[in-house]
This record gives sequence, C-alpha cells and structure tokens, in this order.
Amino acid sequence: PIHIIDGIPHVTCSDLKKNLPLNCSLIDVRTPEEYTGELGNISNSQLVTLGQELVDFLQDADRKQDIIFICRSGARSAQATAYAMKEGFESVANLKGGMLEWAKT
Repeated sequence: PIHIIDGIPHVTCSDLKKNLPLNCSLIDVRTPEEYTGELGNISNSQLVTLGQELVDFLQDADRKQDIIFICRSGARSAQATAYAMKEGFESVANLKGGMLEWAKT
C-alpha cells in the first residue's frame, strides 16, 4: 500500500520486502560509493544518482512505469519522487526510511 506524506507517495520497507520481486523499477539515487558501501543495495535496483544523471534518465523513461526511489534515509529519494511527479510520472513512490530502515527490517 502507498502512504501519502507531505504530498509524496511512500512505500514501507516491510511492504516492499513482502512484495519483491515487483513489476516495477527500483531506482537508487545515492552515490556509487554509497551504493556499494556499508548499507549495500536492494537486488535488482538500478543506480541513477540524484542530480543531472536522474534528470537525463527520467527524460527517456516511460512515464507510466512504476518506480520506487531509494536512498540512504528517504530524503533524497523523496526529492526524486517529487521531481518525477512534476515531470508527469504517474506511478512513483519513495522508500520510507531508505536503506537505513531496509537494513533493520
């Protein structure tokens, strides 16, 4: 289930874990060092760093595709979710609590 917090759709780590593999894209917006670092990454996720790389990626992406954005704590991925919504993406969500929460569940 999707939860709306401050106008941004969120999905919880426990809900995502229960429903993997999903028919959606998992986009991790952290840096390459974070992606391969201590917290690791979610299998099948794709690294697209927040900033110009994400802007370029979304330019060519299908706006009807389901996307869940991931980062360390949920802050950068919330920015990415808001940006994607502004760009006309219809089915996007932020992973609430990010990889810090993922590691706990």
